[in-house]
Parts: sequence; structure tokens; C-alpha cells
Amino acid sequence: MAKMLRLPKFINNTLSVRLSLMVVSAMAILLMASLIVILHFSRKAVKEEALQKASQTLEGTTQRIDNILLSVEQATGNIYFSMQPYLDQPEKMYIYSRRLVESNPYIDGCAIAFKPYYYKDRELFMAYSHRNTDSHNADGFATVQSETFGDRPYTEQVWYTEPMATGKPDWLNPLKGMKVNMAPIFTFSLPIPGKDGKPVGVIGVDVSLNMLSKIVLAAKPSPNSYCTLLAEDGSFIVHPDSNKLQNQTVFTESRQTIDPAIKEAAKAMLAGATDYRTFKMNGTRYCVFFKPFKRTVVRGRSLEDLGWSAGIIYPEEDIFGDYNRLLNYVLAIAVIGLLLIFILSRTIIHRQLLPLRMLTTSAQHIAKGHYTEMIPDSRHQDEIGRLQNHFQQMQLSLANNIGELEQLTATLKKRGEELRTTYEQVSKANRLKTVFLHNMTDQMLAPANTINNDVDMLCRSDYDIQKEEAGTIADDILKQGKTITDLLYDLLQDSEKETGKEAAHE
Repeated sequence: MAKMLRLPKFINNTLSVRLSLMVVSAMAILLMASLIVILHFSRKAVKEEALQKASQTLEGTTQRIDNILLSVEQATGNIYFSMQPYLDQPEKMYIYSRRLVESNPYIDGCAIAFKPYYYKDRELFMAYSHRNTDSHNADGFATVQSETFGDRPYTEQVWYTEPMATGKPDWLNPLKGMKVNMAPIFTFSLPIPGKDGKPVGVIGVDVSLNMLSKIVLAAKPSPNSYCTLLAEDGSFIVHPDSNKLQNQTVFTESRQTIDPAIKEAAKAMLAGATDYRTFKMNGTRYCVFFKPFKRTVVRGRSLEDLGWSAGIIYPEEDIFGDYNRLLNYVLAIAVIGLLLIFILSRTIIHRQLLPLRMLTTSAQHIAKGHYTEMIPDSRHQDEIGRLQNHFQQMQLSLANNIGELEQLTATLKKRGEELRTTYEQVSKANRLKTVFLHNMTDQMLAPANTINNDVDMLCRSDYDIQKEEAGTIADDILKQGKTITDLLYDLLQDSEKETGKEAAHE
């Protein structure tokens, strides 16, 4: 605590530190303002670049998926036209179903199913071929005859009933409503029209969603991003987690998390919007860029709206990771730069203020009475140098004035001592004169009284006094008068001697 209190005192008492802090503060304000503007537009540019990249990736992803779908549709159409002359030959259906699987690497299985009693000796007929890597067949394909697919007859399954009812080709979830332990697939159902134009059967071509997801996810735009494709009911057609394919919907995933933004983004995707949203999942923030799945217009292709929506999900770290690291680097460089500027400013200002500190020390010595403190000449021509030279001139003038004042003081002191001695001598002489005059007065007082008495006597007894007695009184008056005269003469002699001595002294 004491150190913390001493720090502001040190700053207040140190001009170089205050000036350095002022310089660094001004530069910090300008630097922070510049950084805020630069980083704001940089983040905006990064975001726009991410949006553009996501849009391009989505476009490429949807195009890649559509190319796969189109190749499946075209392969199915080619087989359809090839098998039309042989619809009355059920044995040929096994060949064509197998051929269709073999012709396209994206096709996982093919079922050619007809309506009940299309072949009069059979109530149901379905030729089904599929890829089977576990098969003992050398070619890895298996072809079977079956009336069921999954846990129910094919006539009760959506991939068959839907095109038979509408007469239009469509992409459907063949496992919808069934409880089977199968790899997730999506099926292209192409109705087979009869001679009257009404559907007599369906070609169902299965595409493995695991395979489709692997193909799509292999082209992910960033290390931790992934693409997703939602069906119109919100189920996952493409997702990096194969366990979620057709087993979960995006709304199931949103219920498993706290952030409601996932559900809002899912609703926007299924509504056919083109946008981006942010949400938080498992403690990580993500951005999802999405757009409706549009199929390429090709002559002869059925373009019913599938209601699918494609999205690409980025962790914010993938989008702004480099930006955030750059921000940290810039802030670190700014702090280190300001610190270096402070140290450099402190050093330069400290050196520039050395004459001021020397002048401060000299002023303190002069204030203590060391008026001869020498101040060197300045080598600088700036304000501090001129101040030092003026201070030097002031010190020299002050030293001269103080010297003269000290000399005058010494003279005055000497004269004062002489005056004090003279005064003491005069005082002593005055005292001696006073004593002398007092003694002289005392000596003259008795003769004067005697003369006064004699004169008084003579004045009162002019007619009664005898002549002899009058002569005696007159003699006494003469005697006392002579005594007074002698005393006055002695006083006059002493006065002349003193006057001679003073004249000689002067």
C-alpha cells in the first residue's frame, strides 16, 4: 500500500515521467481510435468474406448434391427407356435393377416394383438389387426377388404409394414410418406408366445418405465447419453425425440445447429463407449460413420443389479465429510499443531535463547561502539552454552583489565597533566630567556660601559693624573669592588640555 501511495508522488515529483505519460497517453488515444476503426472495418470485411465464402460453398455444395441427384435421375431415366420394351418379361427386371446399381456409383440399391397382379401369376413382384460389400459375390452386388422392403409390403410404403398416386417422379424417404435397423437412404421414385398412361409400377433408386454426407463433407470450407441438408420435415439428409440421419430432426437437436436460436434458424431454413444466424451449442458459438436447395434446370427433368434447405455451419473460431488472434497480436504490439515509447520518451526527456535538474540543485545551494555556486555554460541554444545562461548571469550578478554587500556589511560593522568604542569613551569622559564638575561644584559651594553669608552680613549691619570686623569679613570674602578663582582656573586648564588632546587626535 505504501508503495502504491509513493508511486503517484513519484509521478508528481518527476517532470520527465509526467511528460512521458502525457506523450504516451496522447499516442494511446490516437492508436486506440485508429485500431478501433481498423478493427471494426476488418471484422466487417472478415464477416463479408465469410458470407461470400459461405455463399460460394453453399452454391458449390448444392450443385454437387444436385449433380449426384441428377446423375441418379438420368441413370434411372436411361434404364427406364431401356426396359420399356421388356415390361412383360419379369426376369428382365432383375437384370435392369442390377444394371442400374452397377451404372452409377452413387446408387446403393434399386427396386423395380409393379402393382398387384401386373403379372397375372404373381400378386406382388419386386426385383431388388443392392450393393453388398459383405456379400460373398466377387462383384459385391446382390440381386433378390422380394415382396417386402423393411417391415411391410412395398405397396404400403411411401416410395411406392406416392408416385403411384401422383404419377410424378419424386425424392422420398423410403423408411418413413418404419422401424427398421437399416442404413439411412433416400430414394428417387420414378413411376412406370402403362399403355393407358397410368402408373403400373415404380422404379425406386436408393442413395446412401452416409455416402452422400461423406462426399459433401469432404469439401468442407474450414477445418471445423460442416454442411447440412434438411428435408422438408426437418430431418437430416446430410450431416457429419450419421446417427442423426433420418433418425432425428433439427427440432430434436434444438430441444437438446438451451439456445432457442437453433430452433429459430431451423424454422427460417425450412421456410425457404436465405440468411445467416448465430447460435450457441455445447459452449461454442456457431454461425449458420443457409439457402433453399434449388435444382438445376435440365430439359426433361421434373423440377418439383423438394422443400430442402442447405446450410453450412461455421464455428466462430473458424471465421474470426485469425481475426481474434490478429487482434491479440495487435493489442500486444500496441502495449509493447507504448511501453517502448514511454521508455524512449522518458530517456530522451530525462536527458533534455538534465540542465533543469542541475539548475534546481544549484538554486537549492544558492538558497542555502552558497552564492558562489558555479553554473557551467550551456551547449544548447534552445529554451533550456538560454534559461541556463540567464541563470548563470543571474548567479554571477547575485554573487557580485552579495560580495559588495558583505564588504559593505564588514565596513559598517567595523565602523559600528569604532562608534561603540568612541561612544563608550565619550560616555566615560562624560561620567568623569560629571564627577569632576560635581566635585568642583562641591568645592566651590562652601566658599560661595561663605561669601554669600559675609555679603549678607555686611548688607544688614552697615551701621552697627565695627571697622575691624568689616575688614575681617572683607578679607574672608577675598580669600573665598580667590579659592573660587583658583578652582575655576584649574577647570579652565583641564578644559584646554582636553581640547588640545581632541584636536591632536583628529
